[in-house]
Amino acid sequence: MRRRAARPAALPLFAALAALSLLGGCNAPWSENSDRPETARDFPPADRPVAPITSTKWSTEEARDRVNEADDIMDSADVRPGMTVADIGAGDGYYTVRLAPRVGQSGRVLAQDIQPEVIERLADRVARERLDNVSLKLGAVDDPRLPAASFDRVFMVHMYHEIGEPYAFLWRLRPALRRDGQVIVVDGDRPIAQHGTPFRLLVCEFEAVGFKLLSYDDKAHAGGYLARFVPDGQRPAPKAIKVCKNP
Repeated sequence: MRRRAARPAALPLFAALAALSLLGGCNAPWSENSDRPETARDFPPADRPVAPITSTKWSTEEARDRVNEADDIMDSADVRPGMTVADIGAGDGYYTVRLAPRVGQSGRVLAQDIQPEVIERLADRVARERLDNVSLKLGAVDDPRLPAASFDRVFMVHMYHEIGEPYAFLWRLRPALRRDGQVIVVDGDRPIAQHGTPFRLLVCEFEAVGFKLLSYDDKAHAGGYLARFVPDGQRPAPKAIKVCKNP
């Protein structure tokens, strides 16, 4: 029987609000070390812009449900009862509240976001819908702050282009995966300025920190593509990471 990692603890809302001062913005590319979080400075800055966080919604939930988006994405990601799943950049919780019944009471969902006010709103929704298998976590622009060896799937849906420190973020995300764990990215194959991530750039940045592409699926109804990544080999030292060029 597989030994389960400890469940991630829910984040008290007062702690989330207190942590606001620790967060850097992600609305512009990092140009100088002085502009970057101190915890990211061992990693190279991305050679690309960063899309501003303009909304916590990619589309309306009703429109997304009409095309069966969540069920199709969860099926493609092979999300099953009993799994522990992280929803990174959870926003208003479209995937969080649909992942919770999919993994069931024997599974867990950790909803993460870098905005304390978003965490507070999502906490209200989780309580209102009585999702007892959901916990909340405040992340940072350079660190998802996930517990090690805890997750079967990590979802990053329509948010990768908003990550201000992709190399530090992905490098610190990797240890959170369990054996056979996967990172699931849904994004649009378009310029970052248009709130997407060119697919070649996405693969390059993941490979730079020790992941490999497992599969690619066209998901036009979900706004682009679905890419699955798994760890591959050793993580490089932060200063040995090779920066990808923005196509």
